[in-house]
Amino acid sequence: MRFGPVPLSEAEGGLLAYALRVPGGLLKKGHVLTADDLAALAAAGIAEVTVARLDPGDVGENAAALRLAEALVGDGQAAGLRLDPAFTGRVNIRATGAGIVALDAAAISRLNAVDPMITLATVPEWQRVTEGTMVGTVKIISYAVPEAALEAACAAGRGALRRLPPVISAAELIVTQVPGAPARRDDKGIAAVEGRLAALGVALAGVEIVDHEAGAVAAALVRHRSGLSLILTASATSDAHDVAPEGMVRAGGRLIRFGMPVDPGNLLFLGEIGGRPVIGLPGCARSPALNGADWVLERVVCGVEVSHEDIAAMGVGGLLKEIPTRPQPRDGPRRAPGAPD
Repeated sequence: MRFGPVPLSEAEGGLLAYALRVPGGLLKKGHVLTADDLAALAAAGIAEVTVARLDPGDVGENAAALRLAEALVGDGQAAGLRLDPAFTGRVNIRATGAGIVALDAAAISRLNAVDPMITLATVPEWQRVTEGTMVGTVKIISYAVPEAALEAACAAGRGALRRLPPVISAAELIVTQVPGAPARRDDKGIAAVEGRLAALGVALAGVEIVDHEAGAVAAALVRHRSGLSLILTASATSDAHDVAPEGMVRAGGRLIRFGMPVDPGNLLFLGEIGGRPVIGLPGCARSPALNGADWVLERVVCGVEVSHEDIAAMGVGGLLKEIPTRPQPRDGPRRAPGAPD
């Protein structure tokens, strides 16, 4: 592609680089200049314009953006994604339903290294999405790119984006209570959990309130028949042998991980009973604000196996916004400078 200022006598057919106002209207950036346009520019006292001209083998910005987006999602229906119409060298990629985003980060990096004029920006991997959420945006920065560069980018990024839909349709919640503090079905914490599930298209099939005792938790878990069990305890789970994880083990379960390097969310635990995932929710799950439990819950609901190592890797980026209502904020009481520990 050739780009630069030219006299009006050489500008016909070029793509206007900058918007220009002329008598009777505005010539927009990217407009293909005609003889009438040149006459209007001359009448406005303009003798030179900056234009872009495609060389043989160049692909225009909109066609290039669409080709790359199509390569990224392959069969869009199978990938759970759709493409917006191309405009000004951009194609937005959107989710067609609830779920999380799976992507090949290495492939996307290779794509973005092919040519600086060919770009793809995406949401983070495993980002939760709903219908219409923008998952990525392809942008061709210049008015055109060489065919060879476009083909290399398409090859590098082919199939690199998809949405994983929920594979669990219903969950059950156990809420424990302690003497003097009975739990209620209309508790705001239960509503927050229900809202999290609803955002993923998962029904809260049942809420069972039991005493804060391992045997009671175990009995409730044995009764569960849905695809996911959640436990929200009256008192924070502080050890792998505390009430909720111990109850899961007594019910025949296996503890995969207790604790996570995400704050808020440190006190989560993950386990399974006969292939059914069990998530012990941290106290911060009583708030609708983002916390570490969301990252585990979303993956589990969408069929992604979450291991001990996966949770361990969540620490980078795991320092989340503080929840103001948390009983023990991470920023403790202030000490005067020089005061003893």
